[in-house]
Amino acid sequence: MNILFAGGGTGGHLYPAIAIARAMIRRDASVHAHFVGALRGIERDVLPGTEFSHTLVNAHPLYRSEPWKNWRTLTGGVSAWRDVGRLASEFKPRVVVGTGGYASGAALAWAATHRLPIVQHIGDSHPGATARLFARFSTEAYLGFPEAEHFLPRGRCRYLDTGNPIEPPPDIRPGPDEARALWGFPASARVLLAFGASQGARAINLATLGFIERGLPSSLCVLWVTGKAHYDLYRSLDRPDVRVVPYISPMATAYAAADIALSRGGMMSTAELCAWGVPTIICPLPTAAHDHQTANAVALERAGAAMHLPQSALTPERLADEVAKLLGDGPRLAELGRRALARARPRAADDIAVHILALASDAAH
Repeated sequence: MNILFAGGGTGGHLYPAIAIARAMIRRDASVHAHFVGALRGIERDVLPGTEFSHTLVNAHPLYRSEPWKNWRTLTGGVSAWRDVGRLASEFKPRVVVGTGGYASGAALAWAATHRLPIVQHIGDSHPGATARLFARFSTEAYLGFPEAEHFLPRGRCRYLDTGNPIEPPPDIRPGPDEARALWGFPASARVLLAFGASQGARAINLATLGFIERGLPSSLCVLWVTGKAHYDLYRSLDRPDVRVVPYISPMATAYAAADIALSRGGMMSTAELCAWGVPTIICPLPTAAHDHQTANAVALERAGAAMHLPQSALTPERLADEVAKLLGDGPRLAELGRRALARARPRAADDIAVHILALASDAAH
């Protein structure tokens, strides 16, 4: 059973595809997943280290701020279309799975033109242009945020609130005391987990630095994930109540130790934080495409599952104030955790795999 996955450019479009493909193969060993991505996307570095065959095409995004460069988008689109056509004629996919980003456009366009079944995973609360366009040709779309449906066209596509595919928490989770001990924190400590993307978030790092320099409350410890690109700037600040690390993978012991998190608003990190029930202050990246991280933060705040703090308001003083208020209000902190868990869909990859396998089976008859 051949399934073509199309998406990438960023980790938020690639890693869900990998999780779904692996979930499908766990359920049906006859599944052969092939990935189509962009030469300039993160998939160029990630896919060679996976078990999956893949094709990288010369796809380009729309250059909205530099429209004179869009000739690259046009010529790259023609080249990508030809590459996808050659691949599809040999691979003969039963279903094409789009996971977003400009890297998926050519493959989804080819599939729509040739009447191949299309499904999509749409991870953010405000869908991107590619997702919105091809929802008209999709049989099903799996939503990371149910709010996304408000921005998508009505018609043939069936929208399902599946959540975003993540590595789910283990059935037996590490206890807070055990997790804190692994980081060298006292069992009685309260813990703030501060992190951005894998390469770090400058605004979050600066606010965390200022918060620490102001003097932490005696009962508070900080687990600070600086990102690899910023680690050398802050590594000297590591001490018993402030653990400074460049990157954590997997994040299980960090989530289990945390009373509160400060994070960006990407779909994968917010999905993981909800799955672990961590009360979170979300500081979205304001330059994210279509400001989708702000849309994610607002959606979760409206659901009572997180607190939205714009980057323009993120100062060491504001961070200290919000952390103090949350830690001093046990009922509110507990309610944020409960609402986060209510939004969680930790089995999303398996749920999506079941739907795609059913459609692929129908397509064979």
